[in-house]
This record gives sequence, structure tokens and C-alpha cells, in this order.
Amino acid sequence: MAFNQGAQVEHPKYGLGYVVSRNEDRIVIKFDDHGEKKFVTPLVEGSLKKSDRQPPTEKKGSRSKKAKPAPASE
Repeated sequence: MAFNQGAQVEHPKYGLGYVVSRNEDRIVIKFDDHGEKKFVTPLVEGSLKKSDRQPPTEKKGSRSKKAKPAPASE
């Protein structure tokens, strides 16, 4: 089974992710909890399962800024 770019997959060790890029030799998968990993395509495709989950939403600029305490006056 060929997993094309954007396919949602599940790897037995790294869990859920999606295919970033793929060619005959290499496949790059971005995992939710382990970041991007590169694999030899023919070796890893047998261990991948297709996943129909929704892709994770990217958290862009969602960091809340903490208010700095006012300097204490003497």
C-alpha cells in the first residue's frame, strides 16, 4: 500500500502522524509526539497503518504572555 503526501498514518513505535513527503527511496512522516522521522520507504510501508483521524491543528502563536509584575516602589 502506498502512502502519499498528506496521508494520515500510524506507526507501531511512533504512533500517529502524517506523510510530509515520499518517493521510492525515502518517506518523511511528522509524528504528533516525536516530530519528523525519515524512513526507507520499502522497509517502513509494511509496518504503517492508515489512519482516518483528523489532522492535529497547528498551534500558531497561542502562547499566552504573562503579565510582568509592576516594580515595587519604596
